[in-house]
Formats: sequence, structure tokens, C-alpha cells
Amino acid sequence: MRDLLDVYVNSALPCRFVAVAADRERLFTITELARDLGVTPRAIRFYESKGLLRPQRAGTTRVYDHRDRGRLLLILRGKRMGFSLAQVGQFLDLYDADPDQHQQLLHLLRGARHRIAALERQRHDLELTLAELRDVEAQCVAAMRERGIDTETEAAAERKLAIVKTPVKTHRRR
Repeated sequence: MRDLLDVYVNSALPCRFVAVAADRERLFTITELARDLGVTPRAIRFYESKGLLRPQRAGTTRVYDHRDRGRLLLILRGKRMGFSLAQVGQFLDLYDADPDQHQQLLHLLRGARHRIAALERQRHDLELTLAELRDVEAQCVAAMRERGIDTETEAAAERKLAIVKTPVKTHRRR
């Protein structure tokens, strides 16, 4: 009877609402979720072990709903922005506990501002380091020219050597 009621109620809704409702009811296996979001099942299990995800179980199989998928997207976004897993966990906890999201938004704003400040400091430090390295490079080139060493030939040989020695990193994404 419930299936008939769902069909009857959903048939009155525009198609996009039916699709959204179907997406909200969809369950994902760990492999499907990993493939969808470009991570490994091992990464998902790691986030689960840290308490960031709490999938349902169907026997021994983990099943994830739209909420778990959303939480994983937030975890990945937080990680990409440089937040620690503890910070991401605090944000997710606020999301669960604060229905109007007031505290969550304040926490996110504070975290974003701290992260921006840290990245600005890193950028400044990188600019200083690059300036120093460019100065060292210029001094080396000048010293080599004084000694009659062709800097372009030496630099080309160094680049070629670096290419041969550097292993190629490949990232497996599905």
C-alpha cells in the first residue's frame, strides 16, 4: 500500500521533485560512493574510523545515503581547503546539532578567516624565499660567467638530469 501511495503522491509532483526524492532515497555502496566522488574506499573507511561518517549496515555491507554523501563532500572540501579533520569534525557536529545553522556558520566563518590568514602568511614566506633563491641564482650565474662557464648549457643538462631522476607520480582516479 505504501508503494502505491508514494507513486500516487509523487505523480502529482513535477518531475524534478520526483528525481530529487529518488536521489534522497538512493543508497550507495562504499565502491559506488568512492567512484562517484573520486576517492578510494580505503579513504572512506578512514573517515568512518575517525567518526566523521556513520553509514548504515545491511548485514556486513556499509550503505551510504544522501546525507552520508553530503558529509563526505564536506569532508573532502574541508580537506582541500586545508582544514584538519578535527576542524571538519567540529563543523559536521555543529551541522547535526544546530538546525538553524547559526553556530555552524559562525564556526565556518572563523575557520575560513583563520585559514585565509595562514595562507597569506605562507604566501608572504614563499615570496621571500623565492626572492632569496632568485638572488642566489643570479649570483651563481654571474660567478659562472666570470669563470667562462656557459650557464644555459649547464642549466639544460641539469633539467635533463632532473627529468631522468624524477619518478613519475600517477594518481589513480576512477
